[in-house]
Amino acid sequence: MPSGRETRLLHLNEMEKLDKTLFRLEQGFELQFRLGPTLQGKHVTVCTNYPASGELFDRHKFRTLSWHNPTGKEDDSDKYCKLDLQISGSYQYYFNLGNEKSGGGYIVVDPILRVGADNHVLPLDCVTLQTFLAKCLGPFHEWEDRLKVAKETGYNMIHFTPLQKLGLSRSCYSLADQLEVNPEFSSHNKKCTWSDIGALVEKMKNEWNMLCITDVVYNHTATNSEWLRMHPECGYNLVNSPHLKPAWVLDRALWHLTCMVADGKCIDKGVPPLIENDHHLNCVRKIIWEEIYPKIKLWEFFQVDVNKAVEQFRTLLTQGKMSTKSDPNQHLQIVQDPEYRRFGCTVDMNIALATFIPHSNGPGAIEECCNWFRKRIEELNAEQHRQIHHHQEQAVNCLAGTVVYERLSGHGPKLGPISRKYPLVTRYFTYPFKDMTVEEEEAMIHHPDKACYFMAHNGWVMGDDPLRNFAEPGSNVYLRRELICWGDSVKLRYGNKPEDCPYLWAHMKKYTEITAKYFHGIRLDNCHSTPIHVAEYMLDTARKLRADLFVVAELFTGNEELDNIFVNRLGITSLIREAMTAYNSHEEGRLVYRFGGEPVGSFVQPRLRPLMPAIAHALFMDITHDNECPIQHRSAYDALPSAMIVSMACCATGSTKGYDELVPHQISVVSEERFYATWNPAAHLTSGEVNFQTGILAGRLAINRLHQELGAKGFNQVYVDQVDEDIVAVTRHCPNTHQSVVAVSRTAFRDPKTSFYSKEVPEMCIPGKIEEVVLEARTIERNTNPYKKDERFINGLPNFTVELREHIQIKDSKIIKQAGTAIKGPNEFVQEIEFENLTPGSVIVFRIASKLSLADLNQVLYRCEAEEQEDGGGCYNIPNWSPLKYAGLQGLMSVLADIRPKNDLGHPFCDNLRSGDWMIDYVSNRLISRTGACAEVGKWLKAMFIYLKKIPRYLIPCYFDAILVGAYTTLLDVGWHQMSSFVQNGSTFVKHLSLGSIQMCGIGKYSCLPDLSPSLHDVPYRLNEITNEKEQCCVSLAAGLPHFSSGIFRSWGRDTFIALRGLMLVTGRYLEARNIILAFGGTLRHGLIPNLLGQGTHARYNCRDAVWWWLQCIQDYCKIVPNGLDILRCPVSRMYPRDDSSPQPAGSVDQPLYEVIQEAMQRHMEGINFRERNAGPQIDQNMRDEGFNVTVGVDRETGFVFGGNRFNCGTWMDKMGESDRARNRGIPATPRDGSAVEIVGLCKSTVRWLLDLSRKNEFPFHGVTIKRHGKEETITYDEWDRKIQAHFEKLFFVSENPADPNEKHPNLVHKRGIYKDSYGASSPWCDYQLRPNFTIAMVVAPELFTPERAWKALQIAEEKLLGPLGMKTLDPDDMVYCGVYDNALDNDNYNVARGFNYHQGPEWLWPIGYFLRAKLYFSKLIGPQIYAKTVVMIKNVLSRHYVHLERSSWKGLPELTNENGQYCPFSCETQAWSIGVILEILYDL
Repeated sequence: MPSGRETRLLHLNEMEKLDKTLFRLEQGFELQFRLGPTLQGKHVTVCTNYPASGELFDRHKFRTLSWHNPTGKEDDSDKYCKLDLQISGSYQYYFNLGNEKSGGGYIVVDPILRVGADNHVLPLDCVTLQTFLAKCLGPFHEWEDRLKVAKETGYNMIHFTPLQKLGLSRSCYSLADQLEVNPEFSSHNKKCTWSDIGALVEKMKNEWNMLCITDVVYNHTATNSEWLRMHPECGYNLVNSPHLKPAWVLDRALWHLTCMVADGKCIDKGVPPLIENDHHLNCVRKIIWEEIYPKIKLWEFFQVDVNKAVEQFRTLLTQGKMSTKSDPNQHLQIVQDPEYRRFGCTVDMNIALATFIPHSNGPGAIEECCNWFRKRIEELNAEQHRQIHHHQEQAVNCLAGTVVYERLSGHGPKLGPISRKYPLVTRYFTYPFKDMTVEEEEAMIHHPDKACYFMAHNGWVMGDDPLRNFAEPGSNVYLRRELICWGDSVKLRYGNKPEDCPYLWAHMKKYTEITAKYFHGIRLDNCHSTPIHVAEYMLDTARKLRADLFVVAELFTGNEELDNIFVNRLGITSLIREAMTAYNSHEEGRLVYRFGGEPVGSFVQPRLRPLMPAIAHALFMDITHDNECPIQHRSAYDALPSAMIVSMACCATGSTKGYDELVPHQISVVSEERFYATWNPAAHLTSGEVNFQTGILAGRLAINRLHQELGAKGFNQVYVDQVDEDIVAVTRHCPNTHQSVVAVSRTAFRDPKTSFYSKEVPEMCIPGKIEEVVLEARTIERNTNPYKKDERFINGLPNFTVELREHIQIKDSKIIKQAGTAIKGPNEFVQEIEFENLTPGSVIVFRIASKLSLADLNQVLYRCEAEEQEDGGGCYNIPNWSPLKYAGLQGLMSVLADIRPKNDLGHPFCDNLRSGDWMIDYVSNRLISRTGACAEVGKWLKAMFIYLKKIPRYLIPCYFDAILVGAYTTLLDVGWHQMSSFVQNGSTFVKHLSLGSIQMCGIGKYSCLPDLSPSLHDVPYRLNEITNEKEQCCVSLAAGLPHFSSGIFRSWGRDTFIALRGLMLVTGRYLEARNIILAFGGTLRHGLIPNLLGQGTHARYNCRDAVWWWLQCIQDYCKIVPNGLDILRCPVSRMYPRDDSSPQPAGSVDQPLYEVIQEAMQRHMEGINFRERNAGPQIDQNMRDEGFNVTVGVDRETGFVFGGNRFNCGTWMDKMGESDRARNRGIPATPRDGSAVEIVGLCKSTVRWLLDLSRKNEFPFHGVTIKRHGKEETITYDEWDRKIQAHFEKLFFVSENPADPNEKHPNLVHKRGIYKDSYGASSPWCDYQLRPNFTIAMVVAPELFTPERAWKALQIAEEKLLGPLGMKTLDPDDMVYCGVYDNALDNDNYNVARGFNYHQGPEWLWPIGYFLRAKLYFSKLIGPQIYAKTVVMIKNVLSRHYVHLERSSWKGLPELTNENGQYCPFSCETQAWSIGVILEILYDL
């Protein structure tokens, strides 16, 4: 996509209230409010509390946004008002229609989390959180050692349970003082303060790259909180909440029942202290119904005193009072006594007087009326009695359910006998006085000084409306005993605003400020029970101190719309989601899909698009500290696979301390008092220590790393596949790079020791190519002492650990039996995986190569006319202009790049687009016809073009350009992402040059390379469209476009291996480079590599240098590629096992590459002498008969490779005369026979390398063996190396001394201080010609050159040969120099006719790479000043290549230019080696 701002459009519609819809946005986004169809043409104002620039946020302060109308017309369809979102939090908007409020909603802006001393961003989807119970960390000075376990296992966020002073229950969430650090963290000589904790949090952020969050608990405080005694108004007591009096009376009665049962006083009633069965429970029910309820008469709190009411009514009637009632529909009802006294309720006498009217004023009539009134009151009281009876029924049922769970259920806590410590049911209210009788206690509820200390405990209500406060009037939760109560905590009563309870609001505000000051985020404990207006106020306070506050909430509403209300109003970043709610692996996989990411294959979205409703971001926990132990509910084997499945969710993930160590019980937030273990990397552990041998810690590190990588690199698409009942495969896909990662996990919800698991695991088909096994891990048992609960430290199962292996190839996997390649559809290959050790508790993760490979990009972006014609197509031809340079997108982009800046809408290209859909259809249909990944791009383009075709024709060129620019830049990114870090992190110049690799390396309809050995791994295959059989489809490298791009003229040995280092190794295309090296190796014949490859079967072995360039590339491969030496053992399928063999099919004769290398060296030393097959005009119509004789050897004295004759040209300067008129036909312009300088250098480089390998025992040969005088003689590589070294400068350097005794032809010397172009040529004059070839030897074998001499020679070359883009191929002072190449010119001039001067002056680009690399190397040896000047000079030269590359419609560098950089029409427009060598010098720089 083109770079630009992310913009979201929110269309407003009349009466649309979206407070239950979640809109999530990121900082830096622009939000535009636009008018929907129902509002256009009306007067609409949009208001928001998002602050104006420079102002602070105030939730209650709204401002009106101004409208922008980009067209400046009255049309409302485009006008918008906008917000530039730079601050995280929750913001409200509403809009008015006229003066009426019409609709509105909320937007939530995510915080940006930053870690490290450099404050780098931690994306929300990369969060890996671990919960620690703070009290289990021990004294503060021991925290680091315990927290280090989380650091070492790859977590990047710690969640601390509250760090404050705890209440009497010791529960982590019952706080005695919200403002005081837990004194247990202090040691005898050092008090722990908030500043100490803040310093540790900051250290963890800066040094450990970890953030810290902690809980805020707003809805309750410990019963023993000192401040609560001073301020009882902060709780729901019987003074400020008298509606709770009946519930309090019931609660006390149940407490007295507890005491009686505990003391054995109910045994005779069938209830012993230890309740063990339903009979005991039924007896409890009976006592409550028959003794307690009749005694406490709860209904009386809701009834009218009948006699008192009747007397009051009679008095009114007697006094002749008349009703003032106006509403005839009002009926007599009980008015609840606000003080909740027994029989304290009343009725409205006004309604009574209007309802019961005597027919006269006589006493009989009045008495009759009073009787009717009495009867009605009794009916109303009976109705109240019935209502209370229903409440009592529910109370008994809830009590019974609690007793069953706590004392009878198998999965409950089994509390044992009833006692005062473990009562029949938890008390709902505080009672800070001595026990008395029920009647005596009840008397206290009417004394405010005592009743204010009877406060309601907090808890939660299953299935309740979280927006309703269950302790407020109107709720009967306490009376009906529906509260699952926390008897250690008092529910806090805030009221509606700070003025309602000033002390409580101020106290909790301070608490919030402390938390926000020292921590990066907060967890809203029990958020669903926290009054939402209180949480709003507190979070506003927190965000004033920490703008990018990470807010996590525990929210169990069971309803997404309700969740959204909380998320919207509070600006919650992530909601905690629990994997432990999953009852099987299928449900666990469903949760992964539900909580994270988009579906795989989602459409690419534009930067400007409608704002869509979202689901709340998840913090997906494999276990929370409230969950029961998964080892007890599932099995120890399930910890690893379930952790893997959760970690593959595209959201924040988390766990709780103890899960990874396989602690086999729940670590209770209330009763656990032991400490966590510390980190010790040593092999031997003592009690209270852990390391990677403990539990699944090693697996957790790998899992966390993977989760963070996937989040950071944009793997935001998810697919979950339920392979069988236990195996879940989760795919994360990156739409930008088209890479996928697949995690296959075999869960163990059932214990494998006691449950059957099939050994037959289904085969899996994984589409695409598996690059590596990222990790494989198995939960295994080991022989250790059985688990024993440590008394001081929290410990896990010692007999389980993880067997882990990371970043391996499929063949090295212990979980996979074998992996094969299968064909699915016409052009899609899948890898079939057969497992053998995917045991329960195992995971394996695959990295799948990008579906759109670099070879695919060659098809999508490039392909010249000749390449397309070979595949049955062609480049698009624009009428009245010319065909495009490429059939792919680059062909179009090159033209548009010229049109766009000039706004040249009259160009024939634009004309063609306006006139019809031909070009549009060509672009998409060409790709769709290719199937596979290319077809997917074509389908995407076709879908885009559907919309394009619907707009007015005159607009099509600009929108066509917009679509192509978006697609093109995305495709370039896809390409660069698959290349080396040198390219990915490189300059624009490097990146654009690297596209030459995509341009030149492709796969056509017909394979250019001979087949590789069938036993070689990672060879690409495809289905042949004609034969329907599987065939290899390796990338081949075109020598140049357009002339050397297709058919037998595409692949040349010399060109391939001169270009290969720059185009393939430097760019990171290692596998394709390997395949090309091995394919050419398979064609070795006579000890030579072909010049023209011709698929190997039509090869010509007429060059002496290709084999040495091939050997140099093998050396470069071994040095650049990780584990590059492995190539030496790769199998090479010999097409010609003997010189006279007919071509053999791949696999007939395989040899390791090192043997083929040795054969090439051996054959050279023995001497090569043969005549080309089919010699004559059928293979070369210009060559004379003698030219077909090929001779190559090694001079025994000097070690120099020599060869050739005056009728052939065996090096890159290979122009053969073609003109009869000028009489040069059959005569090479530059035979360069004898020992060509670059071949000697390449040979020296290879010999030195092989010598080094043999000394390290990495190459099994130490030299070559020949027969001389009937005897075998070995020339070691050491000896060969020393010979070349000793003779090179002596024989190649043209000395400054005219009397140099080594100079055989002093009369031919015309320039001194240079290196000869060859030695021993049949025309000695040619040895002394100044050409750029010696610089090649300088780069590959710099040890041959004396630095001072080399530098002088380079200066001369710079002065005489350096051109704007290339190097002159001959000294301009030479009498045959001619710098203009014209292959069409046929005249009488012997030196130029039919391009005879091809290498006699024109400036070729590829030698400039070696010249610059040589300059760079030797300048370092001369001195720092020279080196600095050289770097400047090189950059200056390269700037000209950059300019050419940018301006070239071919987006390449040419084969050659005419003199002084003039354009040469006979040159290839873009040449592989020209681009390759420039990449190499940039790599060296």
